[in-house]
Amino acid sequence: MSILIKQGRVLDPVDGTDEVRDLLIDDDGRIEKNAKKITQKADRIIEAKGYFVMPGLIDLHEHMRDPGQTEKEDILSGARAAAKGGFTTILAMPNTVPVVDNPDVVNYVHHKAESAIINVLQVGAITKGMHGEELADIEGMVKAGAPAISEDGKSVMNSGIYQKAMEIARDLDIPVLAHCEDINIVRGGIVNADERMNFFGLPGIMNCVEDVIVARDIMLARDTGCQLHLCHCSTETSVLLMRMGKQHGIRVTAEVTPHHFTLTSKDMDPLDPSYKMNPPLRTERDRAALIEGIKDGTFDVIATDHAPHTFAEKNTSMRRAPFGIVGSETAAALVYSELVLKDILTPLQMAEKMSYRPAQVLHSDRGTLQVGAVADITIFDPKKTWTIDKNAFVSKGRSTPFHGREVTGEVVYTICGGNVAYARDPE
Repeated sequence: MSILIKQGRVLDPVDGTDEVRDLLIDDDGRIEKNAKKITQKADRIIEAKGYFVMPGLIDLHEHMRDPGQTEKEDILSGARAAAKGGFTTILAMPNTVPVVDNPDVVNYVHHKAESAIINVLQVGAITKGMHGEELADIEGMVKAGAPAISEDGKSVMNSGIYQKAMEIARDLDIPVLAHCEDINIVRGGIVNADERMNFFGLPGIMNCVEDVIVARDIMLARDTGCQLHLCHCSTETSVLLMRMGKQHGIRVTAEVTPHHFTLTSKDMDPLDPSYKMNPPLRTERDRAALIEGIKDGTFDVIATDHAPHTFAEKNTSMRRAPFGIVGSETAAALVYSELVLKDILTPLQMAEKMSYRPAQVLHSDRGTLQVGAVADITIFDPKKTWTIDKNAFVSKGRSTPFHGREVTGEVVYTICGGNVAYARDPE
């Protein structure tokens, strides 16, 4: 079915387009025309006046919990939630049950994702069972369609094994997505290590837990020549190390999440596990450094780290609750409210960090609205003000520190491969 999107503010980071235009999607799900005015007839017309029309958002960091923990989320529910948030492609992390450490599990996810309304790509684990002791079948998983490898949820602490994985990833030309956490110095921490959290008697996670592994991974990337992508950076030193890496020409990119650039440990209710995530909310100094890193281009990507859990798991004490919050349905609004409206990013840069740059990390031809491109498109209303309500989430997860927060900007349509995956106001 052909679709004509009329008079939206088209934002395409590939060539810097930022102007009111029409887009025509053909019957094959590709962009047929991109012009100031298109008079050609179409099966469906979407009036986009006053809206942003961006390349479909791409989330490099989600936890689908499928296989094995589908009471928390599954491929289909996670895809619906992501579509509501404007995402047309998401990467699923491999810390499932069983771990995604072989081609069979990759095939399971991708087969199930054929019924999803957006693109779900399964990342492969670096080591068998994510135990850090023996390399997984990386080549086999890549042949099965895994776009990257990661040990997300932990770091591979054996640097020799990790170095070998990086060399394989280099040869296969895929990125390594790195969760940076030195498990040897976590010491049972569950929140940021600062005076306020100490006052409430909660064990802290020091910044060095992240910083030590960020430094190690960047050095290993330098020497192996692999493509390294740092996940959910949270500390001031991570920003400094990223700048250093880029200045020295190392193949390293990095992401930051909305919760880390919006909140600090001072915003936390120390009794509410909705504020418990890993890495934890840091200090205002860290948050300010992240903001500066977003502004100056040190951070290439904004990702969600969508990590759903059941109500029973999170409805307990801060000490007992698992790490993780949901984020796919709130990310775009938080980026717009906290970064665009505060003049940290332009709307075009928002599209760049949420679509074009993630596509580049994946060596994907998505993330653009050029003629001939696959019609993955997000239409966003920058005027809509609304209040985040966890009870209205499509995700099975409900845990968010943003419940009740007023935000501006809302996804109106998500179009994936020329098909409408989500519409705010269904016809």
